[in-house]
Amino acid sequence: MRRVLFGLMVMGSLLFAEVQHITASEDFLKKGITVVDIRTPGEWRETGIVKGSHTIMFFDERGGYDVDNFLIELNRVVKKDEPFALICRTGSRTAMISDFLDKDLGYRVINLQGGIMNLMRSGYKTTAYR
Repeated sequence: MRRVLFGLMVMGSLLFAEVQHITASEDFLKKGITVVDIRTPGEWRETGIVKGSHTIMFFDERGGYDVDNFLIELNRVVKKDEPFALICRTGSRTAMISDFLDKDLGYRVINLQGGIMNLMRSGYKTTAYR
């Protein structure tokens, strides 16, 4: 009986899991949650990146994408059941991708609203992309 109740509780919590939308801030970054930057290499070079973040491009410069390749790269840095954050320039792309990863694929995603631009406006110093 306890196993059945536990199973129902776990399944119920998964049904109600949803993307967290949190403003990109230095305080959030201090929590040590894995950050995945989905922008393009040109954008990474232009603004720099969050120190320790993983750069995995989702949309290319023309708006094209390769979901399979993105997921292969993503699964190298995060486990499906662990929370991680997505960041882009302003949070628009990550809002779309976060919903897809969460609702369609079951990842535990945090969308960093305002993106790298919000961090930089608040005085965050990025790390050069190499």
